[in-house]
Amino acid sequence: MNSSRPYLINALIDWISDNDCTPFVIVAADVDGVEVPDEYVESNRIVLNISPRAVRNFGIAEEAMTFDSRFGGRPFSVVAPLAAVVAVYAKETGQGMAFEVGTTSLRPTGGDAPRRGGQTRPTLTVVR
Repeated sequence: MNSSRPYLINALIDWISDNDCTPFVIVAADVDGVEVPDEYVESNRIVLNISPRAVRNFGIAEEAMTFDSRFGGRPFSVVAPLAAVVAVYAKETGQGMAFEVGTTSLRPTGGDAPRRGGQTRPTLTVVR
């Protein structure tokens, strides 16, 4: 199956925008393939405003998020592999979702729940 990560990131951005909030993404700048302005990176992370007013040519493909933006008045083409996306959240409320860095799909946590017939199935656990 295809990775669920691009679909989840897109859905979160749409949900945040539909609620009249500003979508922000946190990207791990030390992951291979990340292209962001180094002077805005703190503790190997960069927070990016990805609202339609802040970016142009925004796109999410199977492997990366790309867009054009301005940093300190200077144009910059951002490339963020989806494995580098740490979180997507609404600036105004802080609501959103965090992701495990370095993977391209979500992995269940919390062990396996038993199924009928002795088989097990993955379960998800809320981590705060």
